[in-house]
Amino acid sequence: MTVPVTERITQLNDRCRHGLDPNARIMVTRNCLARLSGDGEGIAEVLAQAALLAAVRRYAFQPGDGPERDFGAFDLQGQRVLFKIDLYDPGLVKIALNGSFC
Repeated sequence: MTVPVTERITQLNDRCRHGLDPNARIMVTRNCLARLSGDGEGIAEVLAQAALLAAVRRYAFQPGDGPERDFGAFDLQGQRVLFKIDLYDPGLVKIALNGSFC
């Protein structure tokens, strides 16, 4: 039995979001990281990035969010965060990279 393309994309997006895809590339903008870390460096940035990734992983999609679960928005440490997962798999779609936050 073959899996419909949309369902397969959803599965791959979830694997990326949950940190289960070793080939995924996750990008966080400097501006996003600076806002979440209070413009701190070192340990403040590491802690901000960990909090961001944890929030993305536990994000609860709503029925109206679309079937592919590739975009979300939430508040973290008083900042609005948007995330987008762009799948690149030549066998499915040709877009960009896996994972882009803020």
